[in-house]
Amino acid sequence: MGMKQRLRIYLRRHFWRTDEGMRLVLRQLWEHRRLFVGTVVLTGLSAAFEGVGLGLLVPFLDSLMNPEAGAFATGWSWVDQHLLRVEAPVMTRLYWFSGLILLTILLRGGLGYAAQQFSIRLQESILHRLRCQIIDQLQAVSLKFYAHRRAGDLLNVLTAEIQRLRFLFGTSSAILIQGFLLVVYGTAIFALSWPLALVAVGLTLGLFVVVRALIARLKREGNAITQTNSWIASRAQELISGIRTVLTHGAQPFESARFKQVSREAADVVVRLSWKQSLIGPLSQAVASAALIGLIIVAVQFFVLPGRMSMAVLITFLFAFFRMLPMVQNINDLRAMWAKQRGAVDAVAAILRRDDKPYLPDGTLPFEGLREAIELRHVCFGYEPGQRVLHDINLTIRKGQTVAFVGASGAGKSTLADLIVRLYDPDEGQILYDGIDLRQYRLDTLRRRVAMVSQETFLFHDTIRANIAYGLENVPEERIRWAAAQANALEFIEQLPEGFDTVVGDRGARLSGGQRQRIAIARALLRDPDILVLDEATSALDSISERLVQEALERLMAGRTVIVIAHRLSTIENADLVVVLEAGRIVEQGTYEELLERQGYLWKYHHLQYQVV
Repeated sequence: MGMKQRLRIYLRRHFWRTDEGMRLVLRQLWEHRRLFVGTVVLTGLSAAFEGVGLGLLVPFLDSLMNPEAGAFATGWSWVDQHLLRVEAPVMTRLYWFSGLILLTILLRGGLGYAAQQFSIRLQESILHRLRCQIIDQLQAVSLKFYAHRRAGDLLNVLTAEIQRLRFLFGTSSAILIQGFLLVVYGTAIFALSWPLALVAVGLTLGLFVVVRALIARLKREGNAITQTNSWIASRAQELISGIRTVLTHGAQPFESARFKQVSREAADVVVRLSWKQSLIGPLSQAVASAALIGLIIVAVQFFVLPGRMSMAVLITFLFAFFRMLPMVQNINDLRAMWAKQRGAVDAVAAILRRDDKPYLPDGTLPFEGLREAIELRHVCFGYEPGQRVLHDINLTIRKGQTVAFVGASGAGKSTLADLIVRLYDPDEGQILYDGIDLRQYRLDTLRRRVAMVSQETFLFHDTIRANIAYGLENVPEERIRWAAAQANALEFIEQLPEGFDTVVGDRGARLSGGQRQRIAIARALLRDPDILVLDEATSALDSISERLVQEALERLMAGRTVIVIAHRLSTIENADLVVVLEAGRIVEQGTYEELLERQGYLWKYHHLQYQVV
């Protein structure tokens, strides 16, 4: 194996493979390049004025310690005359240098403040952009993506990991500031005495060598924080979502034990990483103290006593070196903190990747409503490769027809309905709307022409008005009231203390099942859809609620193409077409009476439900 090939493999393993997160950061910095450049420039200027102030210390100390000697001069006439005032009296120079040093301190503080504000604006803009990109990504992927993802994992990325990114960008900003200052002080000590500076640099390099291994380990193990945060979020989300089941089963001790186990594992990870991170400070201090003592001995013995360096220069040199050592230690600490938070970048980058996720590609044609028919030709589909749920489905649904899907649980009824309204794309075959492949239509125009009412109605934690008009803008009040009246919901809404302004609670918890269904029907009526999907919309209701909901559904179904997923056969006796599915295949179709006369699958279901002997 040649050198180039080995180098390529090394880079792929140690750089490209792990650099997805860094490419994400660089892309974000490029998108916010003005703020980034402003932050860097202001930070650099602030550090530059720190250097100017440091440079002024030498003539200031020289004037204090040797007032009878000649003024300190650089040999540059303009600098010596106008900046150092070499011809002015000693006291004038002292006042002048004091004013200049004070001015540089004020300028450095002002520029540093501005740089900090730019940095905060930069990191918040990046986090805002990333949050929005994650939300757009979660809405863009196909439903297949959610089949193997826990909601808690996704929420963890959107909340906890984004919060960790805030610390990471703050740490990066601090590293930038400390790095600029380190360059300034390093330049200063080399300008004052490059031989002594080489000794100082050699001693301080030991700091980086000592902590390098610890930082590398922190970087590797930082991903464990992401994993444990995800476990906590997932466990809490499942507990909250299933609280009714938990309480009715008396499973509070069981759930508490499960959560405590996950929480303890998360705490152990943080403790393990923290003690490793905490070692960096004491180690850095020990090495820095040894370096400083060694530097003073070398400076006095080899530079001051032989007369190669004045005390003013030595004091300035030591002052700069004193300022450098905490910066080196801070940078080491910041590098450790950055490594600890690095897993958050990888977690966000993984969510935003597009090459490993399923998408529904958008079409280009606007869907303006169904004119003739929906046709399915040899449609096959599976949620997992090699595991088909639907097999060779051929079906025609005419405009205005009510078509019922019947079959046992797992027969593929809901999956077939989801394919017809393009929540998924078939693996094989075609779904045609008026002879045009469904994939050619723009999704936004298609969604506006489709409405679904299911057994498990989802209501948002908002007002009844907002839930009815969900997704629509500037809807007149009278239209909302009309939709509520048509859905048999107006009466109970007006009886509520706040009427249409009543907040329904999480998932509509303040309303009964029948009330939630009628709100969902009002929502569908307001959208005026061409195609309506009803997924067992009345199966979980009491008789009074069922009658009210059924009346509302009949108004909603009038004049539309309706797909009904039914377990109770009494709800589909008047359907134009009944399609019976078994194990993902259409086994018979026709009107209700025709299928009963054939005494096939539907006849068996009919006899089973009505217990006909």
